[in-house]
Amino acid sequence: MPYHRPEDTDFALWELDVLDRSCPGCGRMMYICDHRYRRLHTLQGPVELLCKLNHCPDPHCPGHTRTESPELEATIAPPHWAIGWDVFCWIGHRRCARHRSIPLIRSELIDAHRIKLSEDAIAGYIQRYQAMLAARQQDPEALRRHYEAVEEIILSIDGLQPEKGHETLDVVRELTGKRVWFAEALLSATADEVGRLIARAKAWAEHLDKTVVLWISDKQDAFVTAIAAEFPDVPHRYCDNHFLRDVAKPVLEADSHAKVQMRKKVRGLRGVERAVLKHQRRSTPDGDASDPAASLTLLADPATSCASEIDTACDVVLDYCAAVRGILNDDQGGPLHPPGLRMAEALQEVRDSIRRDRDEQKGGSPRSNSDGWPAASTGAWTMCEPSTRRSATTSKTSKRSPQPSNPDGTPS
Repeated sequence: MPYHRPEDTDFALWELDVLDRSCPGCGRMMYICDHRYRRLHTLQGPVELLCKLNHCPDPHCPGHTRTESPELEATIAPPHWAIGWDVFCWIGHRRCARHRSIPLIRSELIDAHRIKLSEDAIAGYIQRYQAMLAARQQDPEALRRHYEAVEEIILSIDGLQPEKGHETLDVVRELTGKRVWFAEALLSATADEVGRLIARAKAWAEHLDKTVVLWISDKQDAFVTAIAAEFPDVPHRYCDNHFLRDVAKPVLEADSHAKVQMRKKVRGLRGVERAVLKHQRRSTPDGDASDPAASLTLLADPATSCASEIDTACDVVLDYCAAVRGILNDDQGGPLHPPGLRMAEALQEVRDSIRRDRDEQKGGSPRSNSDGWPAASTGAWTMCEPSTRRSATTSKTSKRSPQPSNPDGTPS
C-alpha cells in the first residue's frame, strides 16, 4: 500500500549515481538509461532520492540488458520502505531497549521528527527489526568472535509469559558472555518440547567448542529431566531470583495481611480533606485582592493574620493527607524490602512528625513532651464558643455563697 504524504511536504533532493561506471562484462563506460525517484523519511527530514540507472551501451554485451542501480541507495533505505535506516533503528531501539509501546513510539515520531506512521506500519517495522536482531545474535561467526577469550560457559533457561493464556516464550541465555542465544514460543512446556531446546543449546556449545560447566533454571520438572538427559555430568542449580521468591512467599503473605490491617486503621483521609477545603472556602475573603485599600485593610486587621495562620495550618493538614495516601498506595519493595514493613515505618515517621509539630505549638511543655500521658483521641471534635450566660450564672452563685467558717464559728 503506497504511503501518502501531505502535498506541502518539502523534500530534500539527493542525487545518487553508480560508483563504478565501467561495465563488468566488457569494460566499456556505462551510460545513464533511466532515473528512479524515491521519497522517504529520515531523522534529518523528508528526502527525495534521484537514482541514476546505468547500463552498457553495447547491444551485444550481456550487461546491456542489466540495469545497475546506485550502491548508496541500499545504505539509505531498503527497497519499498517509506523510512530510512536511521528511523528504522530509532524505532527498534525505542521498542527493544526502552520497551516503549507502539502508540507511544508513534506519538514520539510525530512530536520529535514529524514522521506520521500508522500503528500497523510501526508494528511491521518492529517485527523486521526483531528478525534482523535475532539473525545477528545467532550468526556463527559473530558468536565465535564473541567467545574467543571464554573457555567455560554457563547456560540458563527460563520461560516468560507476556500475558496470561498466551504461549510461553522459553529463552536460553549464556551468562558468561551475557548473551541471549535463542528463544522459542512453546504452546506446552512438555519434556519433549523443552528437550528439543536443550539439545539445540548442546549443539551450539559443541559448535563453539566450549564446555558447559553449569545450568541454571527455576527447576521445573521438564527442565530437570531434559538437562539431566543431555548434560548428565553438568550440575543444575536453582536460580537465585526464583529461590528467593519461593522462600519469601510466607513473609510476603504475612506482609500483605499486615498492609490490609494498616489500611483498615488509617481511614477518613478524604473526610479530613473535605472538611479542610470547606473551611478554606468559608474563610476566603470576598474582597478584591487587586484593590490597594482592601489590601491595607486586610493587613491592618488582626483577624486577617489569624486567618492566614489558619490557612497555613490547613495546607499542612492537606500535605499530611497527601503523604499518607502515597504511603498507603506504595506496593513496591519486593521480598528484600517488604512493602508492609516500609508502610509501617513511613506511617510511624508521619506520626512522629505530627507529634513534634504539636509539641512545638504547645511550647514544649513537660506535659506535652511527657511519654507517660495517653495518646490524644482521634475522634471527631467541635469547637464551642464560651457561654456568657453560664459565666454570669457562675459569678452570681459564687457571690451569694456563704463564706466557710471554722469549728469555733470564726470566719476562715
